Amino acid sequence: MKQVLIFCAMLVSCSNIQADEKPDFSDYCKRLEHEIQGRKHGFMAGNLSYYIGGFHASWNLVEDETIGLTHPFFHDLRSRGTGILESQLRGAEHTGVGNDFSGWEFYKDTRVLYGSVILDGEVVKHPKPTSMMWRPDKMICVYELDGVTIREEKFIASNDAVVSVITASRPVQIRFEGHSFFHRNSVSSSAKIKLVPAENALVIAEGGNVKSRPDPGGPERIGPCVYDGMSTVLTCSRDITGATLLHCDERGVQHYGFTVKCDSRGTSVGWGMGDQELETIAKVRLAVNDRLRLMAQKTAVMNQLLNEQVPWFRCPDEKFVDIYYYLWALYLMYYIDVGEGWEQEPHTQTAVNNFLGMHRYDAAFQIKVGAWTQDKSQFAYGNVLTWKHLTQNDRYRELENGIRMLSDNKGIAWHSGAYGGETSEHVLGAWQIYQHTGDVEFLKACYEGHFRKLFWRRLTSFAMNNFGVARTLERMAELTGHPEDRAHWQELVRNDAEHVRRMFDDRWEANGISNYFAGPRNGMLMTNAFWAMRSPHFPQEYARKMVGAWAVNKEDGFFGEFFPLAMAKQSMRLFNTSVDQSFGYTPDTAYFTLDGMFRQKLKGVASELTLNHIENYNWSETWRIPVAPEAYQRDLTLFGDQYSNFNAGKLLLYIEGLAGLSYSIPDKKVHIGPVLPEVWETMELRLPIGGRWISCFYTHKGVRVTGLEDDWDLEIVR
Repeated sequence: MKQVLIFCAMLVSCSNIQADEKPDFSDYCKRLEHEIQGRKHGFMAGNLSYYIGGFHASWNLVEDETIGLTHPFFHDLRSRGTGILESQLRGAEHTGVGNDFSGWEFYKDTRVLYGSVILDGEVVKHPKPTSMMWRPDKMICVYELDGVTIREEKFIASNDAVVSVITASRPVQIRFEGHSFFHRNSVSSSAKIKLVPAENALVIAEGGNVKSRPDPGGPERIGPCVYDGMSTVLTCSRDITGATLLHCDERGVQHYGFTVKCDSRGTSVGWGMGDQELETIAKVRLAVNDRLRLMAQKTAVMNQLLNEQVPWFRCPDEKFVDIYYYLWALYLMYYIDVGEGWEQEPHTQTAVNNFLGMHRYDAAFQIKVGAWTQDKSQFAYGNVLTWKHLTQNDRYRELENGIRMLSDNKGIAWHSGAYGGETSEHVLGAWQIYQHTGDVEFLKACYEGHFRKLFWRRLTSFAMNNFGVARTLERMAELTGHPEDRAHWQELVRNDAEHVRRMFDDRWEANGISNYFAGPRNGMLMTNAFWAMRSPHFPQEYARKMVGAWAVNKEDGFFGEFFPLAMAKQSMRLFNTSVDQSFGYTPDTAYFTLDGMFRQKLKGVASELTLNHIENYNWSETWRIPVAPEAYQRDLTLFGDQYSNFNAGKLLLYIEGLAGLSYSIPDKKVHIGPVLPEVWETMELRLPIGGRWISCFYTHKGVRVTGLEDDWDLEIVR
């Protein structure tokens, strides 16, 4: 192992050991178990099936969870919302089939299996849990009813069936009720229901029409609902054939109910959806019959992912460890693998309490997070390549100046029609994946038919990234067998030092705003000024001035109750709409801002502000649990989605920021620029590099690296 030491005061220890540094197994599902009753709705994820327990409208309790399965739903990205209609637009901006600007949270109108307990002849309707524990693998609900303890474990099996396993401390009866799919945007239902005695199952042939709006700015239209033609299957571990009542209301909605016994031996109910009735019946019956094995399997799989797929992290403050694994758990839970249409590659998603799917802007950091997983073909490649389908199929907005912009999100055969230019940042994420794999074929898939086509006439810029992106496209061209393209990228973006510096100088203190970069004319100062610091070309003297004048400024700058406010206090006095109020603090702005500080080597302030942000944004001191909100309002009220993968960039603040890690498989090189916070005595990361785990142990004296292969270079820079 060759060592390059920069700054002699650093302690470097590189033990030449042959055994790798893979950590011992940890039960992260158990570690992350925490109480959410009255705090958050329940959330579980399979592949194409999800579960919401109860309903919180932007953190406001509307409906408690109850016994049974309240809001399981199927979402394979065949629609963005409730309806499936074809776009009426022409040309490249045709949004396909399935875009819908309404009904994103369609699960909240579902009513699947709501349980009521019959206890000594008295009916306790839809009891709320006395405790509801969340874990990445399942939810555990406990109900205390007049001396009877009912315990319920809910999980999503590997075949996407949702199961609830219920036990009671003494015999009771449980009455389950629900109805076929009908949304507030529905105009009719054509659902049919039948009891299949041989399978002890209820089967609903879903159908109906809904109001939806497939085109931006277009009219509301009526067409098939998202579940039209699908089968919903409900079953139970106890016989329901003689205890089921069915009726159809005046809207055509099919209602059902059945009563079963429950005792210490347990009763289980299951739900599933699919396009093929017989297959769906089989998978739900299997999940209910084999529930204990499949529940244990789900725990094992989630623990395997958190133990083996992500970098291992430890520090003296346990809440930061809990937050780290909580955010990784959400990132991995959101992975979807459809395998149809424009959804050929597995990828992560952003939010359940909104619309699922990956977002072009969010992918700017979610792609980079995937680069740190072990199995990158499963957890990294698709985050980039899923966007290639829009480019290949000429589904973009093209401006007169040659800029081509992709939509905000997409599905099997639709895209949103909300365009932007952040896709250029995907190039840098793809390059990082290549650095972590050496996979030229992946790079070729990204370049040919996607990046090359999308940016050939004009390169979009995101936070002054165009200089770095152009250079990266040059490297991609060379590696993928297109060396003739290098001259084109060089001509497209002028990259000489004098010009690049002038582009930054011209924007410094623009519009008379002192010590601020690219200030707008209207005075709305947002954190995106700091995002430009992520460019290696950003002048460090400007970075120091801007951080000193605006980041730590609690009077007029971006330091609110914690760091950072999305808008400077100076501007908050002028801009005060409901949207401005709602998005007082946001996770994406925090990541981009803090990442820029780390890249500018402002280590002390970067580490201090990172801890300040993470422990205030992603930890509830009142509840003593990790949280992942979409935003905080200016008054610190929690806002938006409760399990938001919009927070994924924080993982990079741990790995690339505090740990200062980067590596290259092609170059066989590990680089560490450590930033151990003053308040921590130690910190350790372990991660798989080149097929084996290495350990990086940090103290204030230096970094000790063990497990690295002998033929690798190690560079530690203070």
